[in-house]
Amino acid sequence: MALIDKLKDEQKLAMKAKDKVRLGTIRLALAAIKQREVDERITLNDDDILAVLTKLVKQRRDSVAQYESAGRQDLADVEKAEIIVLEDFMPQPLTDEEVAALVDSAVAESGAAGMQDMGKVMAVLKPQIQGRADMGKVSGLVRAKLA
Repeated sequence: MALIDKLKDEQKLAMKAKDKVRLGTIRLALAAIKQREVDERITLNDDDILAVLTKLVKQRRDSVAQYESAGRQDLADVEKAEIIVLEDFMPQPLTDEEVAALVDSAVAESGAAGMQDMGKVMAVLKPQIQGRADMGKVSGLVRAKLA
């Protein structure tokens, strides 16, 4: 089943269950997807939708950090609930060991010799890791490996 269809089906189930948090979060995700489709005049595939969901989760995590530092736990809890709903539609996250193994294989596959080859390594890794690991952490691992 396509990811967009899964989102729409879950939206209907949330409406029937009167789950306001889940319904609002799914509507937010669908609106972000539709906005990107309209802006770029394309129909998004599952990988593109996954990128949109990843971006939404990252935004929510940043908001949680800001709310907690400002002492607004009530708002941070709302954002955390949205993260949980969004993560239901994303693939299983990779463990640290799996990420390290993928980084090692990508470095070997791209023939990277130093920091100047970081772009090549990230180009190999991005399709494998998209939505399954924090790209910032992966970038740090690649830097450490190439240094």
